Amino acid sequence: MVSGAEHTVLSAEDMRRAIRRIAHEIIEGNRSLDDVVLVGMRTRGVPLAQRLSDAIFEFERQHVAVGALDIGLYRDDLSYLELKPLLHPSEIPTDIAGKSVVLVDDVLFTGRSIRAALDALIDLGRPSHIQLAVLVDRGHRELPIRPDYVGKNIPTSLTEEVQVRLEEIDGRDEVVVIRAEGER
Repeated sequence: MVSGAEHTVLSAEDMRRAIRRIAHEIIEGNRSLDDVVLVGMRTRGVPLAQRLSDAIFEFERQHVAVGALDIGLYRDDLSYLELKPLLHPSEIPTDIAGKSVVLVDDVLFTGRSIRAALDALIDLGRPSHIQLAVLVDRGHRELPIRPDYVGKNIPTSLTEEVQVRLEEIDGRDEVVVIRAEGER
């Protein structure tokens, strides 16, 4: 974890607007919401997926199923980690076979977590297609993964950390960039 100067890049209101915009884009990007399932990646992707579902309901008066996906066993860095991952169950409320799955995460960085999530999803069923929604895209991809829906692109250096804080988990809504000590 990086410790140093913290700079707020999205306020609670900025996050609310970004989530509402992504919800509109999901509505526009899918012919019908009947077969759309929002699947949040644990931990912060789950409440973000629920917020997207709530916004879609507000706009369209149609419920979109929300699930939670744990990628702990699909990570490609397990052999490098000294600690064993804390596993939580994946909770998908409907069969995803033939559905349009929108995978939801807080921050897109190297793309490795998304690759793991794709593997985990395919083990649960064969969706008709998978889309990716992220609140923050910070760049620095190591894999050819690109989001379909982005709340905000935030260029960062590799020494910076992006933290998404959510009311449901952290007690407040904001996105901050933490710069390493001594960095400008």
